[in-house]
Amino acid sequence: MSTASAAAVVKQKVEAPVHPMDARIDELTDYIMKNCLWQFHSRSWDRERQNAEILKKTKELLCGEPVDLSTSHDRCYWVDAVCLADDYREHYPWINSMSKEEIGSLMQGLKDRVDYLTITGSLNEELSDKHY
Repeated sequence: MSTASAAAVVKQKVEAPVHPMDARIDELTDYIMKNCLWQFHSRSWDRERQNAEILKKTKELLCGEPVDLSTSHDRCYWVDAVCLADDYREHYPWINSMSKEEIGSLMQGLKDRVDYLTITGSLNEELSDKHY
């Protein structure tokens, strides 16, 4: 591929988010990328909503907070969140000793990272195709 054609393919560069808990976020991100099919929705708005809802509900479960199950969408996201929270507790036991505030910060960093990898930093042009 020539330099000119390579430059045509490159989208606006978006930097990966930086977070104080990057090493732990990397571990949790790696788990999602290898084990969770929900990250592969074909439209960016689906990915945005799914990332936000599943990771919010996962945080609530990890913190022992009430989870909204009032709609069928809420219950669908909750199922994925239960699986993710259970797997995180089992595979990453350090998460069990974190405070609610630390978990909240960790999960926000995780959401930012997953959004970057699956949406804002993705070169998949189908994500923003208005006819798709």
